[in-house]
Amino acid sequence: MEPISRRTPVALLLLSLGAIAAVWWWQATPIRLVRAPIDPNAKLLCVSYAPFRDAQTPLVQTTQIAPEQIAQDLAQLAKISDCVRTYSIENGLDQVPALAAKVGLKVIQGIWLGNNRLKNLAQIATVVRLTKEHPAVITAVVVGNEVLLRGEMTTADLAATIRSVKSQVSVPVTYADVWEYWLRNREVYDAVDFVTIHILPYWEDFPIRARYAAAHVDAIRKRIAVAFPGKEILIGETGWPSQGRMREGALPSRTNQARVVSEILDLAKRENFRVNLIEAYDQPWKRQLEGTVGGYWGLIDSVQRAVKYPPGEAISNFPFWKLQMGCGMALSIFTFGVAWLTLRRRPWTPRLASWIAVGTSATTAGILLGVAGDKMFYESYGIGGWLGWGALLTAAIASPLLCANALMSGRALPTFLELLGPRETRARSILTIMLGAVLVVTTLIGVETALGLVFDPRYKDFPFAALTMAVVPLSALMLLNRPQDGVRPIAESVFAGVLAGSALYTAFNEGPDNWQSLWTCMMYFLLAVTLWRARAVQIPK
Repeated sequence: MEPISRRTPVALLLLSLGAIAAVWWWQATPIRLVRAPIDPNAKLLCVSYAPFRDAQTPLVQTTQIAPEQIAQDLAQLAKISDCVRTYSIENGLDQVPALAAKVGLKVIQGIWLGNNRLKNLAQIATVVRLTKEHPAVITAVVVGNEVLLRGEMTTADLAATIRSVKSQVSVPVTYADVWEYWLRNREVYDAVDFVTIHILPYWEDFPIRARYAAAHVDAIRKRIAVAFPGKEILIGETGWPSQGRMREGALPSRTNQARVVSEILDLAKRENFRVNLIEAYDQPWKRQLEGTVGGYWGLIDSVQRAVKYPPGEAISNFPFWKLQMGCGMALSIFTFGVAWLTLRRRPWTPRLASWIAVGTSATTAGILLGVAGDKMFYESYGIGGWLGWGALLTAAIASPLLCANALMSGRALPTFLELLGPRETRARSILTIMLGAVLVVTTLIGVETALGLVFDPRYKDFPFAALTMAVVPLSALMLLNRPQDGVRPIAESVFAGVLAGSALYTAFNEGPDNWQSLWTCMMYFLLAVTLWRARAVQIPK
């Protein structure tokens, strides 16, 4: 059997590397669109603009954006759009009309209304002044954005405010809100010069898949036009996120964002209606309110300030896929190398199942390493976020390596008691302690994310990639090297119950179309089974 045992790991390694290469080639396949989302020869009609970068946020009242920063943005936007829509005149945004005039941009000027009447009056006074100072730049005023949706004003107060602004300015006046709220508050229709609706297929109560997003936008626009005849319908917000969690069948991705924007613009051109895209730049601060997905609606990256989809270039969800594939292959090779070195130190002929488990762990980790790294980069927000996702990814990388060593040496998966229990039960092997730490980190983060998806799911991401990398090797080790004797630990049993219950609830709550949810729930359940099967050696009294 000696020649067979030597050929087996080599064959499995080659299969692993081939599988990693094939999957990465498939998932990184670029798409080409008939109409580019951004075409310098056909500028966008209008695009929502907010100037906040890095840690800048309007949630901090003292935030003030320098005119040089706004001027830099507007100069870039003037190359791809004829107009920008703003939402407020605070935080330095009252400088936009003057700076836009210098680069030839028109402005749909917004004011942010809320339940503070004095603040509302100050906003109105400022916008009246701006329209008089820049009559050739400001083409319309948006009096309030989704204030009815937020429940911060009554319909009567809003209509009165709109009429007050109309009496003081010479440009058309409108109000902007989600399309359903126009149908519920028809009184506002009589007060405005034109109707501004928001249609965001991703955020609908019943999320729309990317392939149907443009058709959905067109159907809603026509429905509103029938309900409110005689006035123009402006689509004040529409678009698609490039990163974030799935909602039912609606998947945020680079290719989906490009496809949706392209199809909506093509539709607007054919049907001859006005559309404002949300938004110009990614806004990191929105992640504090809306999770990862909130920060990635922009057509331009927030860090490099580079257009996401340059004209003429193919669009891929993983533009750096060759580097990600290479890192995955390296992890697979290291995993097999650890198994081989373990056998060199302890010569014996392992079961074929052990080598298959090593190969499965190495291949899974190799395929998902790039995805997990990508998700950590985009989904980590704040120090706590980076620490949490960084710890999970570290455990995910260490898991196949440490489990390969344990599989080849015949060691079982340690229990929490061997790491954290009484002194007489603690493991003394550094490798066992490290493997126990991986199990603890994976379990704690798994339970934390699982409970988050149960109690506050709307904005929570699914950690399917890193979780799979960590759980698959641990479950393989528990399956093959499980102790026959011992007692079931209480801690592992409790965590197993929480994970299993959370997985069942989340799978039902998110629905059968959300593959990110189903995948994550399978990993929660697999981790639950792994913990449930744990056995601790009983200490003799």
